[in-house]
Amino acid sequence: MKSFVLFLITFLFINLLSAQPQKLDTLPMVHDPVIIRQDSTYYVFCTGWGISAFSSTDMKHWRQQSPVFAKAPEWATQAIPGFKGHIWAPDVSYHNGEYYLYYAVSAFGKNTSAIGVATNKTLDTTSKDFKWIDHGKVIQSVPNRDMWNAIDPNLIVDEKGTPWLTFGSFWNGIKLVKLNSNLLSVAQPEEWYSVAGRRRDFILPDSVAGDAAIEAPFIYKKDKYYYLFVSFDYCCRGEKSTYKMMVGRSENVYGPYVDRDGVPMNLGGGSLVLEGDKDWHGVGHNAIANFNGTDYLIFHGYDAHDNGRSKLRIEKLVWFNGWPFVAKGRMGI
Repeated sequence: MKSFVLFLITFLFINLLSAQPQKLDTLPMVHDPVIIRQDSTYYVFCTGWGISAFSSTDMKHWRQQSPVFAKAPEWATQAIPGFKGHIWAPDVSYHNGEYYLYYAVSAFGKNTSAIGVATNKTLDTTSKDFKWIDHGKVIQSVPNRDMWNAIDPNLIVDEKGTPWLTFGSFWNGIKLVKLNSNLLSVAQPEEWYSVAGRRRDFILPDSVAGDAAIEAPFIYKKDKYYYLFVSFDYCCRGEKSTYKMMVGRSENVYGPYVDRDGVPMNLGGGSLVLEGDKDWHGVGHNAIANFNGTDYLIFHGYDAHDNGRSKLRIEKLVWFNGWPFVAKGRMGI
């Protein structure tokens, strides 16, 4: 009875704080989006040739910009056989007076993957200082050597100012590694943690992604907790996509992360944040951003009313009893 009352209170709380539904037909087609604001302009970066980019002044009407890279980074073409320039899952943040853009290059379904990083003094394409400088590879995974996959990077700087990179997809799950203070390389001696994972069929060979469907980590600090958001199940299948967003929390950036029921994320735990419905399928690969004191959940979803096209979704994130919630199907701006 107590749990039912708590659920009812939570449900009413979320819906009272949520905005009324708004049309999403002005939002761009994206995959694996991340957002940041410079001055009065919002910028979204996402998976695409050379890394796709969009800008907006209201988070509703978007203008496509030129890709971050005009051609594939040379280091990536050497590291990943057959790589032509389709770059995955960027992550953007501002540190040390510059914007840092981490990105992944990979062979689909394999852990022949690597994460690189580029920097820019500004995101304003009209500025004389606008220029992306690529710093090359940060980390790489190799089939039959590593039981992790170097894609879906996300940078988090802890309360002590120490930078960490979380990443991962399938295999043995989500990893966390300490970076140097310049944010361009792994710190020495190396410090690694496994922060989330799902049970994998043990008879599969190491080179196979497997069925432990977890990826797209994003760590967000809120009050005394670090929140680890991940996506469970399968993306990239249009209306057949089963992606959904899950979360756990920890007082330490390196974990252990546990869900609302106290189940460790390393043992398959995770509390549901948002899943698909009859209108939007496979919602996932989220990021979190705070603008003017409001937290926003940024992610992609497959529009059931537009041939399953993958589009940008932005929802207001609300917190209750130390956990994030979002009202499904409601636009948060």
